[in-house]
Amino acid sequence: MNKPIEASIVVVDDEPSIRELLVASLHFAGFEVATAASGSEAIEVIEKVQPDLIVLDVMLPDIDGFTVTRRIRQEGIDAPVLFLTARDDTQDKVMGLTVGGDDYVTKPFSLEEVVARIRAILRRTQEQVEDDPIIRVGDLEINEDSHDVSRAGQPIELSPTEYKLLRYLMDNEGRVLSKAQILDHVWQYDWGGDAAIVESYISYLRKKVDGIEVTEDDGTTHKVTPLIETKRGIGYMIREPKGN
Repeated sequence: MNKPIEASIVVVDDEPSIRELLVASLHFAGFEVATAASGSEAIEVIEKVQPDLIVLDVMLPDIDGFTVTRRIRQEGIDAPVLFLTARDDTQDKVMGLTVGGDDYVTKPFSLEEVVARIRAILRRTQEQVEDDPIIRVGDLEINEDSHDVSRAGQPIELSPTEYKLLRYLMDNEGRVLSKAQILDHVWQYDWGGDAAIVESYISYLRKKVDGIEVTEDDGTTHKVTPLIETKRGIGYMIREPKGN
């Protein structure tokens, strides 16, 4: 009896031996797999397949994996990305997540580790929703069914990682979360205490969530009241503005 398909995956790597190993391992694990050997081919395949997840080599012969990720995000493709690279560098890790990646595996890697990380990412991004799918903080809403986000009735486009971070903050409304807690929950990965990625993503969220402008009936405009707060030396929190 054939295993049910868990999810569809696109594997992008210019080394045929690595592609073949990943395809065989992922097929055995129950995934449907398409492949690409370059950045330009990857964009074409991803747009055609619309996969549930992308395994993407950083070093490609034409355009690198970071650029591929930027381009597919610009096209509105929000499938999570697991980067593969030969470079074990914190700056690369931060760059990978900053452009919209979800995790990072350094070559050489074990096939079991790749499969485990893929399943962890899919669990995080495809969580089952209970009862009311709407989470609210003030006029900010997340619909967990559709993953739509809005503020004051205006839609907000978020990357998968931005969405996870915002949801974690909203799930803990009024509670200060340390950078270590955020790293552990959102990325579920040991970043060696490097807090730069958290600071960057909080900055992105502030621009998108607290930068909304509202137009009144008389035509005047004003920015919404900020919801995301920094507790210096402690961490971050989100809560409804005082007096609301």
